[in-house]
Formats: sequence, C-alpha cells, structure tokens
Amino acid sequence: MTSSGTSSARVTAAGVPRPGGAGRLAGRTVSRIGYGAMQLERLHTDRAAAVALLRRAVELGVDHVDTAQFYGHGFVNEVVREALGPSDGSDGVVVVTKVGAGPDPDGPLPLRPAQRPEELRASVEDNLRSLGTERLAVVNLRRLDTGPGLRAEGDQVVDLDDQLAVLTALRDEGKIGAIGLSSVTLEGLRRALPAGVVCVQNAYSLVSRSDEDLLRLCAAEDIAWVPYFPLGGAFPAMPKVADEPAVRAVARSLGRTPAQVGLAWLLHHAPHVLLIPGTADAAHLAANTEVGEVALDGAALASLDAVPSRSADVPLG
Repeated sequence: MTSSGTSSARVTAAGVPRPGGAGRLAGRTVSRIGYGAMQLERLHTDRAAAVALLRRAVELGVDHVDTAQFYGHGFVNEVVREALGPSDGSDGVVVVTKVGAGPDPDGPLPLRPAQRPEELRASVEDNLRSLGTERLAVVNLRRLDTGPGLRAEGDQVVDLDDQLAVLTALRDEGKIGAIGLSSVTLEGLRRALPAGVVCVQNAYSLVSRSDEDLLRLCAAEDIAWVPYFPLGGAFPAMPKVADEPAVRAVARSLGRTPAQVGLAWLLHHAPHVLLIPGTADAAHLAANTEVGEVALDGAALASLDAVPSRSADVPLG
C-alpha cells in the first residue's frame, strides 16, 4: 500500500504496479488493464477457484472489475462479493456492473432484453443485493442499438431519454455513483452527454473499428472507452484478431501471443482505452496483465493499422 493508503498513478491501493499504466474511470485512477468477470461463470462448479482467480487479478494490479447480475444468474456477482467484499469503489477496486438484460437459459441466447425503466431499476436493486453494497460505483446501460447480440422488439424498444431518467434518479438517490453506456451509437452518446456518461462499452477491436468517431467523441469528453470483444469474434460470424497474418507475424517477432498483440494495439491506439479481458484461467490472466509490457514500434503499428476493419454488427438473436 502507498504511504497514504490510496492508489496513485503508478501503483494501486495495494501498492502493486498498474498493468498497462494508469487510466481514468468515473473520476478515479485505475489500471488500464482490468478484468471482465463474465468468464467466472465457467467456474460455477468450483466457487473457491473463481474466488481465488479474482483475488489473484487484484494481486496482479487489477482494480477495475466488470460484472453483471445476469452473469451466471448472480453467481459472478456473488463471487465478486466474496473475493473483494462489498465495494462502492472507495476501497480501491472499482466494480462496474450493467443493466438492460436478464438471464434466459432456455432461449437461443442466454440473455433476454430488459430495457424498460422499471426493469432497469429492478436490476440495479438486484445488483446492490448480490454485491452486498449500498452504492454501485458505475452502472452501464446495455442498449441494443448496435454491435453483436440481441435486438429490441415490442415493449423492449425504449427511448434512451426514458432510460437515462431512471438511472439519473437512482444516481440522485445515491444508489449509483456514475452512469455508463454499452452498445450505443454515436448519436445515442451525444444525446446522453448531459447525463454525465463516464464510460462506453462497445464491441471494438483491431478487426472491427467502425466506431472511430465514437471513440474520438469519448476522448474529447473525457469518457473511458472500454471495448468488449477486444479480440474480435466471440461468435462464428465475427472476424477474429488472432486469425490475421499481420497480427501473427508481429506476435512471432516479439515472442508474444496474437491475443497479447491485439490487446496491446488497443492500449497504443488511444490513451483513454481501458481493457477488461476475461478468462477463467490463471495463466491466461497473467498473460493479459503483461500486455502493457508489449512494445509496438512504428513498423509493427503500421502493419497492424493496415489490417482491414469489418463490421461487428452481427445480430445473434
């Protein structure tokens, strides 16, 4: 721990050097390499292993954890609570959660839309209970406007202003610290700026860069850009970073994996990028936290920048 007992630009509150360096999220300094907890669902039969993995992430310098009540029907949130304790971010670990979807184990996808204002409020309350806290540091509204995944139909087509109204009310009540957006369009973000958006999570990677204008707006407004699917295809129809010959060539030349190169490119691409790669494997976790050590010179960056971008806007249900 630092002498003041707080995090700094160089080390976390636990005194660990920040993987990837320092970034900003909701007015706090965080490591640019965080952890996406969704993959902990794969360890649902070994809760102790899931808890140990998340604690190991913090030992490696992670202090930005992304989760949601609908990950594993609450299992992931329960692991976060057990591993980290109840947290509103003031203890040095910023736990970010999201609303806008719910579990659907019998559907074509494991999620269903939950976009109505009353569903958003109920989801915030569910996250508060499962995380064991009175205040959520950051809540991302998972829209269904763009990117791979669900699309809204019927009464799930909800105006963004109505959704922001309930989230800002929850913030005024002290249940939410800050508001983020996910799967949002450029116009949607522009409309939401008066609400004080602190981060945007969209599908974005070296092979899917159609959101450059959105990324630039985030930079101009001091909004963290937190890409999901940072290595491309989590689904068959999506392009994959590791399949690109240029990525493989750079990885070979540096003695790194294609995944590390793909993540390192994101860190180099813009200073407000924060990464939340997920894994259920300790070795993979360690490799992810080493990404900040990957040095991409001008030639490597030029080769990677030349990789063609393809759409990640793939409906999946």
